[in-house]
Amino acid sequence: MIQGTASRNRPVYLDANATEPLRPAAREAILAGLEQTGNPASVHAAGRTARIMLEEARRQIATAFGREADSCVFTSGGTEADTLALHGFARVEGRPVLMGATEHDAIRKAAPDAGIIPVDGQGVIDCAALEDMLATQTVPPLVCIMAANNETGVYAPLREVAALCRHHGAFLHVDAVQAAGRMWKQDAFSLALKDGSLAGASLALSAHKMGGPKGAGALLLPEDRPLPPLLPGGGQERGRRGGTPALASHMGMAAALEESRKQDWKLLEALRDELETVMIQAGAIIMGRDGARLPNTVSAVLPGVAAQMQLMALDIEGYCVSAGSACSSGKVSRSHVLEAMGQEEAAGQAIRVSLPWNVAAEDVKAFGQAYMLMAQRFAERGVLKRASS
Repeated sequence: MIQGTASRNRPVYLDANATEPLRPAAREAILAGLEQTGNPASVHAAGRTARIMLEEARRQIATAFGREADSCVFTSGGTEADTLALHGFARVEGRPVLMGATEHDAIRKAAPDAGIIPVDGQGVIDCAALEDMLATQTVPPLVCIMAANNETGVYAPLREVAALCRHHGAFLHVDAVQAAGRMWKQDAFSLALKDGSLAGASLALSAHKMGGPKGAGALLLPEDRPLPPLLPGGGQERGRRGGTPALASHMGMAAALEESRKQDWKLLEALRDELETVMIQAGAIIMGRDGARLPNTVSAVLPGVAAQMQLMALDIEGYCVSAGSACSSGKVSRSHVLEAMGQEEAAGQAIRVSLPWNVAAEDVKAFGQAYMLMAQRFAERGVLKRASS
């Protein structure tokens, strides 16, 4: 049983999947970048200095995923990286798009006519269904799959998906935004990178999900190749993305990624597991619990209690959690992720708790206690419906 009390002098931040707190190393790198006056595209000494720093950040990021530096295209974030991949590999090349049913809106809204690959009750891509869909395509499609889901933390079976794409000549794009900053060598994403399964796939990354700055990201291509730009501009990024590079932000991204790879994610996973035990005792149902998941993520349904009611109650107690994607801020709606997993009413009764890299154990314990008390209050009011299993 978790016991503890939260500090009342500050809110307790447990919404890392929306954005991770800035890592100290990233802050230092950002400040170093901000001190550089030169434009990386300029040929004079100040520009060359800035260019060297930009290219070192590019090399660090690309190398972490087994890519050559010139395969890294800097963007304004994960959404732009996803959209650039859809533009370059689907629209321009005339490919149809297939996407997982639980994809982020960065993909869903950029390809509204895509074929939908179903998932099972744990949120895992149905590879048999994907194989059937690939077999019926007359033109090899672009397949878009999240490495790890932003709401449930569930990993995709990346090696199996990649093998199917290779067999059918499909191009694979992986939204790695949530997984890239939480790699611990034995997770599904890291293993698929290590054995070369994702060598032919493009990868979308976002700095602030790693503990870097908001407004920076990258698209990693399988190799150094031309890519039709969304933003032609002045031909930066080897003609693949125009606009003056955000030097300081990309330096912060590289530093954050490097630090994230030193993190002991097993410790965070242990805190998460302990918290889930308390939440289950309180009456919650954990979504995707039987599948491989990110070490920091909990998607918990409190039967009968609307997510908005839970968020309000927990916010009053000083806890920052969410009902799903931060892109839906300002509104609390039913989760399309949970609906795809076969949940109906529960899709509007789930909150997401995502532990940040620097979370304090006592804060996690205190949150467990606050959650338990909240559930008891809803039970006393006759709102909470106890699960049958």
